[in-house]
Amino acid sequence: MFDRLDKPAHPEVTPVPEVTRGSQLRIDLRDTQPPVWRRIEVPGDLTLNELHEVVQRSMGWTNSHLHRFQVGPGYDSPCFVTRYDVEMEGEDGVLEDDVRLDQVVATKGDALRYEYDFGDGWRHSLKVEKVLDTAPDFVRCIGVRLACPPEDCGGVGGYADLAAWVRSGHDDALLPCLFDTAADAHRWLPDGWDPDRFGPEDVNDELALITAEPVAVSGHLVEIAEEFDRHGITLLREVLARPGSHGTSEVAPDEAARLTEAYRILLDALGDGVDLTAAGWLPPRIVAQVAEATGIAGWHIGKNSREDQTYPVAMLRDSARALGLLSVRKGRIALTSAVRKAKCDPVALWRHIVTRLPLGSKEREIDAGWLTLAVVASDAPPSEWRAETSVLLGLRGWRSTHRPNADPRADNPTLEVLGFLGGQARAGWRDTDELAPGIGATARAVLHLR
Repeated sequence: MFDRLDKPAHPEVTPVPEVTRGSQLRIDLRDTQPPVWRRIEVPGDLTLNELHEVVQRSMGWTNSHLHRFQVGPGYDSPCFVTRYDVEMEGEDGVLEDDVRLDQVVATKGDALRYEYDFGDGWRHSLKVEKVLDTAPDFVRCIGVRLACPPEDCGGVGGYADLAAWVRSGHDDALLPCLFDTAADAHRWLPDGWDPDRFGPEDVNDELALITAEPVAVSGHLVEIAEEFDRHGITLLREVLARPGSHGTSEVAPDEAARLTEAYRILLDALGDGVDLTAAGWLPPRIVAQVAEATGIAGWHIGKNSREDQTYPVAMLRDSARALGLLSVRKGRIALTSAVRKAKCDPVALWRHIVTRLPLGSKEREIDAGWLTLAVVASDAPPSEWRAETSVLLGLRGWRSTHRPNADPRADNPTLEVLGFLGGQARAGWRDTDELAPGIGATARAVLHLR
């Protein structure tokens, strides 16, 4: 990746010590004035790729760019290679995953260099201030100074301009030239960013996520998680490590009844089957009956008697068919044989739905379905489902059709089903922080099943 006329030698790595000790490290963001730094305590057996994550969280970076570790003072000092360097760039060298911290720095005064985002060029020095006789059980921050610069702000110079503008009380005369107006700058800056407000508690909350173990998953999500790990993308691991992700994957009968309500209403309305209209739609009386009983009529504008003009009913019918609850033959829609008995048993119906998720035949739909299930399984509030799934899809490599640089929309068939199970037919498709009982368990049941 870093072509040089005289390629440096591989970094020197000492044998693994017989006794694992700890280190008190000071991380300095070089060339910042006043200096931005962190003081942390770490066990010596951290691998360098784990140390990378520690630096990211300690400083406040978002792991959105490439990085490298180096030993020695100069730019041409030997550097370790990352998985990305090996798998995507074909480089060889000493892989950071295979090297412990105490094989590189072990005594007071030893130092390691870390560079992040080769565009903005954030250079850090990691210096051993003290050797700890006993390795700490977990990484912790014991001292900080100043907040981390915002990502993609243009390096040290851009950060200095932003910090001066914020410290001035947003004086228009000091508005960084990067922005046309103060409103543009406020929209771009992270919410509440202040260069002078940051404390050890902020760092330790982030560091705690490193030691949290992600829940075991199955199916296609295993492949996605492994790919993210190979590229140092930690967000999915964080989602799977949330306390909610470790919750139950069973639901009580009353929860199953609430979760499956919209589908049971549709199944009851269809009874032994009904003939579709010549255009292939549900008869108006069925549409009106379902819209009224599910609560859709309470918020959807219109007469709610034509399926082609009552999109929530059409979505409910389409998802029920995709779940194997309904079939259409010779212009007649009816319950499938597998569901005729289950419709009277909410738990059995719930289990049937769980076995059919995620939905989708296209690669993007499948990826989106699994990632949606991971988010919902973490007990994230419904108001965050779309945004978090969208970010994960972007990290997976998907892009918006109309805005190539934006994360893609999160819409997918699995999200629609989870919306109906979560009561959105009755509440309307509005963002809410209220999590329906059993919806997280439903997603977890899918993740544990496959």
